[in-house]
Amino acid sequence: MFLVDQYLSSGDDSGGERGLLHTWKGYSCSVTPERLLLPRPVLQVSLGTRHGVLLVEGGQVYSFGELPWKQSQVPEPEKPTLESALSGQRVVAVAAGSFHSGAVTEDGGLHMWGDNGSGQCGLSGLSTVPNPTPVAVVDSDTSPPQSVPVLELACGEQHTLALSAQREVWAWGSGCQLGLNVTVFPVWKPQKVEHLAGRYVLQVACGASHSLALVRCLGPQDTHRPPVDKCRQCNQLLYTMTDKEDHVIISDGHYCPLGVELTEDEVSPVPDKGAEPSSDPTHHQDLDKEESALTNGALPVSDSDPSTQLKGGAALGVKSSPYPDEQAVKDYLKKLSEVEQNNFSGQHPVPSAGGLASSTHGSTLNSLVASCASAVGERVASTYEALSLKKMMNFYLPSGAARPGGPAGLTGVVGDNNAERVRQEDSMQAKKSSSTGDIREEEAEGLRRRLSLPGLLSQVSPRLLRKAGRPRMRAVALTPLGGAVPEAQEVFPTLQTEVWSWGHCEHGQLGHGDSLARLQPQCIKSLNKKEVVRVAAGAHHSLALTAQSQVFSWGSNSCGQLGHMDSPSTVPRLAKMSEGIRVWDVSAGERHTLLLADGDCIQPIIYYSGQQVKEGAEESHSGTQQPVLLPFCMNLRYVSNVFAGGQRCVALSDRNVMGFIASLHELASAERKFYCKLCNIKTQILRPLLELALGLLQTLAGRFSLLCHLTGQHAASLTANLRRGRDVKSLLILDHAGIFLDSYHEYCSNVGNFQVMGGFQTLTKPSLDFFGKSPELLQKLSECSEENPTMADLLVALFYLPTRHLHEYGRLLLKLATCFEVCSSDYQRLQDSCSKFEALALLLKRKRKDADYTFHFWKSFPGKMTDSLRKPHRRLICESSNKALTLQNAGRFSVNWFILFNDALVHAQFSTHHVFPLATLWVEPIPEENNGLYGLKVITPEETFTLLASSPMEKAKWLRSINQAVDQALSGAGQDTAAVSSGSGQKLEPPISRTASYTFYKDGRLKEATYEGRWLAGKPNGRGVLKWPDGRIYTGTFKNGLEDGFGEFVAPIKTLNKNDHYQGHWKDGKMHGLGTYRYASGEVYDGSFQDSMRHGHGILRSGKLNTSSPSVFIGQWLQDKKTGYGVFDDITKGEKYMGMWQDHLRQGTGVVVTQFGLYYEGAFKDNKMMGTGILLSEDDTTYEGEFSDDWTLNGKGVLTMANGDYLEGSFSGEWGSGLKVAGSYFKPHLFDTDKDKTRPVKLGRMCVCAEDKWRAVFEECWSQLGCEVPGQGDNWKAWENIAVALTTSRRHIEDSPEMLSRSHSRTLESLEVIPQHVGLINMERYHTIRLYLLKACDTPLHPLGRLVETLVAVYRMTYVGVGANRRLLPQAVNEIKSYLNRIFQIVRFLFPDLPEEGGLIPEPTTSLQDKKEPGSTDASLESPKPGRVVSSSALLLPVLLPRLYPPLFTLYALDKEREDDVYWECVLRLNKQPDLALLAFLGVQQKFWPVSISDSMPALGEKQPVLSSTKDACFASAVETLQQISTTFTPSDKLQVIQLTFEEITQEVQSLLKQDFLWSMDDLFPVFLYVVLRARIRNLGSEVSLIEDLMDPCVQHGEHGIMFTTLKACYYQIQHEKIT
Repeated sequence: MFLVDQYLSSGDDSGGERGLLHTWKGYSCSVTPERLLLPRPVLQVSLGTRHGVLLVEGGQVYSFGELPWKQSQVPEPEKPTLESALSGQRVVAVAAGSFHSGAVTEDGGLHMWGDNGSGQCGLSGLSTVPNPTPVAVVDSDTSPPQSVPVLELACGEQHTLALSAQREVWAWGSGCQLGLNVTVFPVWKPQKVEHLAGRYVLQVACGASHSLALVRCLGPQDTHRPPVDKCRQCNQLLYTMTDKEDHVIISDGHYCPLGVELTEDEVSPVPDKGAEPSSDPTHHQDLDKEESALTNGALPVSDSDPSTQLKGGAALGVKSSPYPDEQAVKDYLKKLSEVEQNNFSGQHPVPSAGGLASSTHGSTLNSLVASCASAVGERVASTYEALSLKKMMNFYLPSGAARPGGPAGLTGVVGDNNAERVRQEDSMQAKKSSSTGDIREEEAEGLRRRLSLPGLLSQVSPRLLRKAGRPRMRAVALTPLGGAVPEAQEVFPTLQTEVWSWGHCEHGQLGHGDSLARLQPQCIKSLNKKEVVRVAAGAHHSLALTAQSQVFSWGSNSCGQLGHMDSPSTVPRLAKMSEGIRVWDVSAGERHTLLLADGDCIQPIIYYSGQQVKEGAEESHSGTQQPVLLPFCMNLRYVSNVFAGGQRCVALSDRNVMGFIASLHELASAERKFYCKLCNIKTQILRPLLELALGLLQTLAGRFSLLCHLTGQHAASLTANLRRGRDVKSLLILDHAGIFLDSYHEYCSNVGNFQVMGGFQTLTKPSLDFFGKSPELLQKLSECSEENPTMADLLVALFYLPTRHLHEYGRLLLKLATCFEVCSSDYQRLQDSCSKFEALALLLKRKRKDADYTFHFWKSFPGKMTDSLRKPHRRLICESSNKALTLQNAGRFSVNWFILFNDALVHAQFSTHHVFPLATLWVEPIPEENNGLYGLKVITPEETFTLLASSPMEKAKWLRSINQAVDQALSGAGQDTAAVSSGSGQKLEPPISRTASYTFYKDGRLKEATYEGRWLAGKPNGRGVLKWPDGRIYTGTFKNGLEDGFGEFVAPIKTLNKNDHYQGHWKDGKMHGLGTYRYASGEVYDGSFQDSMRHGHGILRSGKLNTSSPSVFIGQWLQDKKTGYGVFDDITKGEKYMGMWQDHLRQGTGVVVTQFGLYYEGAFKDNKMMGTGILLSEDDTTYEGEFSDDWTLNGKGVLTMANGDYLEGSFSGEWGSGLKVAGSYFKPHLFDTDKDKTRPVKLGRMCVCAEDKWRAVFEECWSQLGCEVPGQGDNWKAWENIAVALTTSRRHIEDSPEMLSRSHSRTLESLEVIPQHVGLINMERYHTIRLYLLKACDTPLHPLGRLVETLVAVYRMTYVGVGANRRLLPQAVNEIKSYLNRIFQIVRFLFPDLPEEGGLIPEPTTSLQDKKEPGSTDASLESPKPGRVVSSSALLLPVLLPRLYPPLFTLYALDKEREDDVYWECVLRLNKQPDLALLAFLGVQQKFWPVSISDSMPALGEKQPVLSSTKDACFASAVETLQQISTTFTPSDKLQVIQLTFEEITQEVQSLLKQDFLWSMDDLFPVFLYVVLRARIRNLGSEVSLIEDLMDPCVQHGEHGIMFTTLKACYYQIQHEKIT
């Protein structure tokens, strides 16, 4: 906590102004301190028994006094000598033990010197260390071991403690005061005190043979540590549970055998605090073990607990049965009391009893209590005092400190004999509390502890226990955890601290209420919640200084060094100081104590208590009764620290340069005084009132507590600054002014709210009851100067008291500022902070006035409305009771009263009133068009009315007031400082567009719905959420009060207990545009809407795959009905319908295919096959004729068999279940060669033609481009629409970036540039267009991309699954061609200068000639080349086909299945041949046979003959090239592959013949055939058909066309190949 702030000595004077050192002994009047002169200001002093160490500015260290460890004896012992061994090191802290010293350097290094007889210097093998020597503190737990930087040091007689930068304690030396688990002393190497590991230690102090640590309480920030459930030493469980027949005993009576050790030949049994709060971070200190005797007595131990196996524990003969008889209990208690008397009479008890007495959780006793409890039953729970357990309690107390405020206010102080103890208890019954802490709180605490005992109530149900153990709310409000504000946690010094002590205790200097030594640190419970900020240790006594400037002392009081004469002195008690003296620094010597305090003036005063040192007689034991004021302290000027040690006293003081030091002291002193004041108010006024009072007071008290706590923290930090830095840099009030300002603001608002609600009036009666008719206490605390004030006025003054402190801050900061140059930055900071506090003081004064005004308004307001309108935060701004404002067109007798509050405008009528929240209120002046009316138009979401003012003045006043109030309501009440400045100047107009929440009340669509979001002039506009009380919710954008734009809508369907969910576009409050609607029934519709109906293209999925009737419909909708072309996939039946619909029914022409290969095309009517149709089955049996129902023949028709026979006549019956036929049977002539054998049925005549399919999809695309009718519209408008669509989608996506990949967003960026779309098209422009189309079709956010995406979806829906039927191939091919035509139409609309299908784009010949040398022959070859032919397939197939390829190719493969099988069989057969045999078989001319294949080393040029057995070696590269035909999609790419194959063959032949060569078809065909065979392409037939069907017509007669014909010929040749 006391990090060293290096400061500069003030100004450029000799440095004789700061850190002046005065030293003296004793306290008699004749004493005058002598001044030790040093070249530099002293920062810190530490005193040993006969020597001292000084730290001066610049980091040098001096020693003075007797220094026996120096080799050469010092000539003048009292003159400081420089420790030159430390030169070059910058020391930041020093410490002196009895006969050794230490120093800490800036980088955390450690140096020790002096007596090392007990290892206290941490250097092995030396009995004394003459000069400062580095000591390493190394953490060996880490790997590799790391050195630990040290923050501060404390030295005792035989031991040293260091506090590391990680806030852990390290110890070395000898004795149990180290707190280490070791048996061998001395400990030469610094070791970590494990018991405090994981705690945040703030400070350490060493007495001669004991140690103290100030530790931060475990706050909420530490709860993430897992609770320790095993003992750190012996690894046994700390808590055990034992199941008895009808109850469970939970025990925490763990006893650690390692805790008790013998040290240095003396028996000092030490209890191990296994279940310390340190190991129980969950803040249950209520349940802690040794809080009060009774608590302890009531913690049973299970029999199996390791702690029952005490050394010799059996000697006490505990019966293991949990149900002893009464006699056994009595005997046992008697035995215990004997043991206990034994213990106190000073003899060493029997070992076993010693062990027992030392066990904090006296386990044998515990098991006894457990058995008592279960034997005597539940009655004990309520009346355990009846079991005369007093003796047992007394036995218990010595080892565990009971805390003050146990059940009867027991202080838990144990005397040196029984009589003393009884006296002590009686005095306690008189409720003398051991602290100024309020008795009530501690009683409540005691009660809480009693309620939460788990053990004794072992037969009560655990639920009841939980209920009983719940702390009551009241204590909570007053004890804020952590800092005042979350972020204040780390910056502000903590006040929630505990003091831990360990070591020897023969004088009670550990403060646990006994004189037993402790090997392990143990928390002094009675100092919890006392806000200790500093501890100090004398030789055998200890001091703790609290934030409330009180001093607790305990330990040896031989000379009155504790500052009080109360005994016993084994627990902390308050030093007796006169009222109004606030101590802020303490130090302790061998038998004396020095206290530095605030008196009445700013200058600090010094008190002394303890041994009087007389000259001559060295050892005299005369002492003080209570602290004595040292008369000379006023001459020392501004003392900043006091130090005591041995018999010496030292004070450090500063001269008051420029008044700076005085101002700092005044600031700190004022803050300490203010904190004490607030604490008094809290304990003496707030607590009693809280016992009696109401809810609002709770929050007020809570805020008061937080303010109080902040003040305490600030006071502690100012004190620390005085002690070390004395500069402005580290003033928290400058760095964190915001925290102070907010706390005051918040507090003041709460007082105001309390006042407005009439809280002070309500408090009058309880206050009168409590403080009686004499309000002196209140008058004193509230500093109220009036004569005979009323109780309410007193309370108001009292609660507003803290706000007066703001002026004090302002005054003192200004005073500090005047000590600096006006141009310095420090002056600026102080000046700024000062003005902030002054401004806040003004603001709070205004707020108090507002609260007053509002309170008086409510007093006079008619009662019935008050209750509903009076709200804590509501303040009155103005009201029209004087008829200044009236409603236009109101009836003659109506009463209209307008009241403007800071959050609403209230229109009160005779018996009713209406509240208009200001956040959704718009007001505008009505221009006075010579009708003489001064009107204001008020707009609210559901009302618009006109108010008439009585005069222009009134109109302006109301307009300004309302606008100001609205503006503040919108900006949040916190910023009402703005209103101060702008009140008179310019007219404030709140924004017309704003964010607010509103609940509609009028009948209509929005009744009782709540809207939260953006508004514009009284209408929802922008993003928002609308919630109806029946659970409907709309989230999205609004326009002019209606849903418009993109939004989500959820509507619960009560019957199904599920929600309908729509996500998509809206227009004028209706679903409109694209969207997805998930019905509660499980259906999902994805597509277009219009006027909240399904309209346009959409897909409806019903049921999951495993539900009753899963099906998918994709197609056109008209006003919520399926109408137009659509595909319906009935998954259960395994049928797919592709055709026309009307009103949800199949109507018109259509095609049905089934999973069994049936195919029907023809007419439908009323959802049935009715009319003429064609039906084909898998084996080509065909029926052509009349139908009457699904698959039911009825009427004339022709049935053709697969072999060509046919029946003609009239048919009836269902297909596949026996047909009735009346007709003729024909067998065609066997010799009719002119007719083909079978009459192939022409399919495709009775299905929907390709141009009529998916009209809606294209229409949507056109309308997105702004054309009502396809192809009619403005080109520029279309481009504008595209740009808008892209940017809005991008914005939509930026809100949720996870929706799209990086590459996608790049595509979008490149699309935002509109390509040049007018003007002549040349090749370059053609390429840009092609690239643009590729990108546009890549993202669904572009209208073209969306079109392509939808087309791909519908195509797959049609031809995948059941739709993969070979008879659908021609339709599938036609559909693609139709897509191409229709998309090309759109492209030509966007790029109007693109030639139509088959048009030419001239090649850029001229540019080519420019590039080449004019005379070169190449140029002349190039020029006659024709231009590029524009075709939809060349432009668009590369976009479409890759996406449609899988379903399309599947259809081809099915259609060509038989041919492909024949071909494949032949390929496999022929491929068994080696190369030469195959070449010969195919008739390839001998000259094309490769003679040889170059070896792996072609460099040598050796040729090897082709062996007759080699395979796959000839024309290998050509074969490899041809195989790539299967990896390409578009016909043009496939043709490219064929061309490359030809080139490869030619190349190879040329290298063979070593000359140019022109092919003839006769030569070429066999070679190519060989390559095709060797390429082994599985579905060559399908590839050939696909190319043929979709080939660009302009290519057919070119080079590609011929090559393709060759490939086709090869395919047929292979099928008909016969092997000879």
